Amino acid sequence: MTYQGNERAALDLSGLPAILDNFRTDGVEAVAICLLHGYANPTHEKAVLAAVQQHWPDVSVVASHQITREWREYERSNTAVLSAYVQPVAARYLSQLNDGLKSRGLQKSPYIMQSNCGVDSLEATSAIPITMVESGPASGFWGAAELGKLINEPNILALDIGGTTAKCSLIEGGEVRIMTDYWIERSRKSAGYPIMVPVVDLVEIGNGGGSIARVDDFGKLHVGPQSAGAIPGPAAYGKGGTKATTTDANLWLGRINRDYFCGGAINADMQAAESALTELADRLSVSVDEAARGIIRIANDNMVNALKLVSLNRGHDTREFTLLAFGGGGAMHAVALAQELQMAKVIVPTAASVFSAWGMMMSDLRRDYFATQLMDLSEGAGARIEKVFGDTEAGARATFEAEGVAADKISFLRYGKFRYQNQEHTTEVPLNGGNAGGTTSVITDASLDAIVESFHALYEKEYTYRLDAPVEMVGIHLVARAEVGKLTMTPAPLGQADASAAVKTKRSVDYALEGVHEADIYNGDQLQPGMRFTGPAVIEDSGSTVVIHPGNEVSVDAFGNIHIVLEA
Repeated sequence: MTYQGNERAALDLSGLPAILDNFRTDGVEAVAICLLHGYANPTHEKAVLAAVQQHWPDVSVVASHQITREWREYERSNTAVLSAYVQPVAARYLSQLNDGLKSRGLQKSPYIMQSNCGVDSLEATSAIPITMVESGPASGFWGAAELGKLINEPNILALDIGGTTAKCSLIEGGEVRIMTDYWIERSRKSAGYPIMVPVVDLVEIGNGGGSIARVDDFGKLHVGPQSAGAIPGPAAYGKGGTKATTTDANLWLGRINRDYFCGGAINADMQAAESALTELADRLSVSVDEAARGIIRIANDNMVNALKLVSLNRGHDTREFTLLAFGGGGAMHAVALAQELQMAKVIVPTAASVFSAWGMMMSDLRRDYFATQLMDLSEGAGARIEKVFGDTEAGARATFEAEGVAADKISFLRYGKFRYQNQEHTTEVPLNGGNAGGTTSVITDASLDAIVESFHALYEKEYTYRLDAPVEMVGIHLVARAEVGKLTMTPAPLGQADASAAVKTKRSVDYALEGVHEADIYNGDQLQPGMRFTGPAVIEDSGSTVVIHPGNEVSVDAFGNIHIVLEA
C-alpha cells in the first residue's frame, strides 16, 4: 500500500503459515498486526487478520486498523502490540465478570468504562482492551463535566487526589479534551510506550495521601513520588509504616481528625506519626510542626504545577475557571491550590470520595473515530472533508444500529486536526456540532475560511503566536455518542441558612500559611441544601475531609455540593 491507500503490489500470504508455526512453538498467546500504511487502506491488514484467524482459530489477534486509522507506524505498532498483550487476560476477566453478574440476576451485559469518558459494550472492550487504559480517571473527569452542566459551571479545573497520585484535567465549555498522543510507563529513566487510543487529556503526578516525605543529601525536602501505599500505608495507620507522609502531616496539623481517622475505621497511631515526623524534622533542624507544614506546602506546590500544565501552559486563564476537587484527598488541599492560582471558587461534590463512580453512571455509549486525511484547504477541500466525515458517520451509525441502538439516540461531534503546512504536530479544531439523530451541518468550501480562522485563534492561544502560512488538514476526529440511560438528578429545595446544627465540635487547625485557627468542625452528613457559614472550618464525612480556610464563604447547593468562595 502507498500512503494514499493505493495497492502497490498484491499481498503475499504464502509465508504466513510458517510464521504462525514458529509462534506456536515459542508459546505465543496473542498476535498483533500492523502494516505500514494500514491507516490509509486496511484491506491488507484485514486479509492478514482473516488468514491468522483461519490458520489459528484459538489465538488472540488484533490489527491496528481496528484501534486507530491515524498515521505514525511506531505509535500504531505499539498500540496494537500492547492491546494484544493484555487482550487474553482482559477478555477472561470481563467474561468472568459478565457470567458472575448474570448468575446474580443481571439481565444484560454491563457497559465498560473507557478512557475517552464514555462507556462501550463488553464485547467491544474485550476485543480491544487497551481502550480502558485510563478509564478510572476518565470517569471522574466526565463526572466533573456533567456536574458542571448541572450547576451552570461549564469551565472547570478538575482535581482528583487519591492515596498515591493527583490527577487533573481542564474542562472548557462543558467538554473534556480527548487526545491520542498518550504515553504509559514514562519516567525520568524510561521513554515509556506511546499508545494511540482516545484518552482524556490529563496530567498525573505522584502526590497523594500516601506520598512519602524525604530529605535528600543536600538537606532539601521532597514529597513523592514514592508512596507508602495501602500497606503499610502512612505511619499513622499503625501497620508498620515508618516514613512520614502527606496524611501524617495533615493529621498532625489538625486538618484530619485523629478521633475520626479514615471515617473512624482506623485508630490513628499518633505516636508512630510523631516518630516519623520527628525523624524528618531532625534532619531539617526544624520543629515537628514546621516539618509537617513543609510537607503540606511542598505537596501543594507539586499539585499547583500539575494544574498549571493543563491550564496556564496551554493558554487558559485559571481565574476564569472553577476548581472542582474530589477523591479522598482532593478537598483537603483544594482551597490552598485555588488561592495560588487566583481562582475565585472551589466546589466539592457530594460523596467526593466516590465521585468517579457517579461519573461512570453519567456516561454515554461513546466511540471516537480518527482518520488521517492529509489535504490542502484549497478549492474542493470542503467536499472532500465532508465525504470523510460522512463515510465515517455512516459506518458509526451502522455499528450502533447493529447493536440495537435507535437512530434517534445517536449524535455526532466533529473535530478536525490542522497544522501550518509541513509542521510536525497538529491542533484540534471543533467543527460543525452534531445533535440528536446524528445530523450535522454540511462542510463546504464556504466553511473553510471560518475553520482556518478558528485554527489560527486556537494555535495562538496555546503557543502565543500565529503564522502567516498556509493551513493544511491532517485528519478528522469524530465523536459518536448514544444515550444508554443515566442518572437523573433532582434538586432539593433550599432550606435555612443556619448551619449551626451540623457543628459537632471545635479544634485548632494549622493552615500552614495562614497560621493556627480555632475552626468549627462540621458533620458533612448533616449539612443540608441552603446552609451557609464562613471559615475557618473543616467538614468531615466518612470518605473525605474539606479544609476551609479563614474568610472562605461556604454554601450547600440543591444537590448537596459544597461551594467555597475564596476571599477576594
